[in-house]
Amino acid sequence: MNIHEYQAKALLNEFGVPISKGVPVLKPEDAEAAAKQLPGPVWVVKSQIHAGGRGKGKFKEASAGDKGGVRIAKSTGEVAEFAKQMLGATLVTVQTGPHGKQVNRLYIEDGSDIDKEFYLSMLVNRETSEVSFVVSTEGGVNIEEVAHKTPEKIVTFSVDPATGIMAHHGRTVAKALNLSGDLAKQAEKLVNQLYAAFIAKDMAMLEVNPLVITKQGQLRVLDAKVSFDDNAMFRHPEVAALRDETEEDAKEIEASKYDLNYVTLDGTIGCMVNGAGLAMATMDIIKLYGMEPANFLDVGGGASKEKVAAAFKIITADPNVKGILVNIFGGIMKCDIIAEGVVAAVKEVGLKVPLVVRLEGTNVDAGKKIIRESGLNVLPADDLDDAAQKIVKAVNGG
Repeated sequence: MNIHEYQAKALLNEFGVPISKGVPVLKPEDAEAAAKQLPGPVWVVKSQIHAGGRGKGKFKEASAGDKGGVRIAKSTGEVAEFAKQMLGATLVTVQTGPHGKQVNRLYIEDGSDIDKEFYLSMLVNRETSEVSFVVSTEGGVNIEEVAHKTPEKIVTFSVDPATGIMAHHGRTVAKALNLSGDLAKQAEKLVNQLYAAFIAKDMAMLEVNPLVITKQGQLRVLDAKVSFDDNAMFRHPEVAALRDETEEDAKEIEASKYDLNYVTLDGTIGCMVNGAGLAMATMDIIKLYGMEPANFLDVGGGASKEKVAAAFKIITADPNVKGILVNIFGGIMKCDIIAEGVVAAVKEVGLKVPLVVRLEGTNVDAGKKIIRESGLNVLPADDLDDAAQKIVKAVNGG
C-alpha cells in the first residue's frame, strides 16, 4: 500500500524526523488560507499523486500551465493561482504512463533554503531478510541514473535484525554523505528515527529524495515516499485509513477484497490463472501469438467458487477485454471449483466475448463435465499452446 507525501511526512514526524511545515489542500479556495498558516516568504505547491517525477511532469491541460507538478510560489496569491490550475488537472510523469493521474490533492509546504541535496532510502532485502539502506550524495535526481552512470556514488549496507540499528550504521551514512561535526550527529540521529519508523509501521520501502542540508545547517527530509507491507496492514488500522482509493484502479481495489492477485494491463485478452508462474507464462504465450493480455490475475491455490466468480466478474467489467482465457492447472486448486465459479459468474453477468477454458489436474474430468453441461458457449482447449491459439483466433474473428 502506498500513501501520499504529506501523509508520509506526518507519519515520520511522529518519530521525530525533521520535516518542513506544510498543509494539505483538497480545494482551490483553501490554498491561500493554507499558505498563510506557514512562515513564507516562499512556498512550494506540490501535486500529490502516487508517482515519482512530479517536478518534471507535464499537465495535459493547457490551462494548468507548463511549470510541472511541483511549483515555487513567492506570494500567497500565487499559491492560490497554482492550486486553481493544478487541482483536477491530469499530470503525466515518467512513472504514470501516457494516461497520467488526476491531481486531487496538493501539499502547500514552507520553502527551504537548500545548500546540498542527498539521497537516502530503506527497503527490505529479500535475499538476506534484512533492512537495507541505500545512500548517495547525488540527491534530487533519479537514483536509477546514478546507478547507471556513477555507481561508485551509491553506498549500501544492511542492518542485522538481531542487533537492530547501531551507532556504526549512523556513522556509515554520515561518512557516505561526507558529513562531519554537528551534521554527522544529525545524520546518526536521523538514521535511528527512520529505522524505528520503518520497523514499527511494517514498511516495505521508505525513500527520501532529496534529503537536504539547509543553509542554516539543518538536515531535513524534503520529500518522502513510503509503501507498506500489505500483509501487515491488519496490525496498522491507522495506516490503512490513509489509503487513497482514487489513486488505484477500481478493478484492483475490488480484487483486493477477495485476496486476488490482480493487475490491470493494456491488452484485450482477459486472463484467469492459478499460480503466478503459470499466469506469467500465459501472458507470454498470448504475446507470442500477437496479442496483449488485459490483466494479470492469479486466483491462488485455495480459491472458492465465490472467489472464482468474483475474479471472472472483474475481468468482464473491463471494457477493453475482447476475449477471456481461463488456464487452470489444478494441484491444490480443484478444476471443478474453477468450473463452478466460471459458470456461476457467466450466468449472472452474461458472456459477450469469446471464452476459452483449459483445465488440467485435480478433478479435471468433473470440471470439464460442469463446463460441458452448462450450455455455455465455451471453447475447450487441450493445453496452453492450444488455448492461446484459440483465444487469439476467436478475438480476431476466427
